[in-house]
Amino acid sequence: MARRASAGRTSFARTTVSHTQIKKEAANPVDEQALEETIAYLAKRHRVSQAIVREIARKLGSGERTAIEREIARGKSRR
Repeated sequence: MARRASAGRTSFARTTVSHTQIKKEAANPVDEQALEETIAYLAKRHRVSQAIVREIARKLGSGERTAIEREIARGKSRR
């Protein structure tokens, strides 16, 4: 909030923050197809849904199979 500068008070300026996210560059369709195949394979191998594997991959920001498998193993150990 903006306050008037008067005796003994400080002035605060209002700042605006953009809440829109910057769009990522479009990924290569071949990479997306390979990622979907990996997701289907991991979901079947670890007996979890594909949505869970997708969420883990999104959270990690990586499509690396070993990283996703480690996170699935961590999640299973918590149960």
